[in-house]
Amino acid sequence: MSDPSLPAGWIEKTSRSTGEKYYLNTLTNASQWTKPTDAAKDEIQASHLLVKHRESRRPASWKSDKITRTKEEALSMIIDFRNKIASGEVEFAELARKESDCSSARNGGDLGKFGRNQMQKPFEEAAYNLRIGELSQPVHSDSGIHIILRTA
Repeated sequence: MSDPSLPAGWIEKTSRSTGEKYYLNTLTNASQWTKPTDAAKDEIQASHLLVKHRESRRPASWKSDKITRTKEEALSMIIDFRNKIASGEVEFAELARKESDCSSARNGGDLGKFGRNQMQKPFEEAAYNLRIGELSQPVHSDSGIHIILRTA
């Protein structure tokens, strides 16, 4: 039975490994050890690295006035970047600062918090389906091809 004093959208759970209580946001599936004081919000936080291609909605970026690479070339780049991040060869934020075609590059790809219906559908679905700390597979949107790191 859940604690009736918990704010809306939160439930209390017990860790199977430690036996300690923790709290689950039922909207995002994010968990935390400290008891929440505010109602759960259906918002998450993520960073991304975007590689645009010539079929992108706006084939230009802070790095290039005109992007001419093919979708296949962009996908190959994203796969290479994802492998480097996953192997620990490079940190996500460092690579995003250098390689992302999004203006969020200056923040290491951090997009801040966002809720439902604020991002393009394929991006939103992928981001919401990630666990905190998980890195997505390549995600195609009208903007280009992304890899997404869920951060909160």
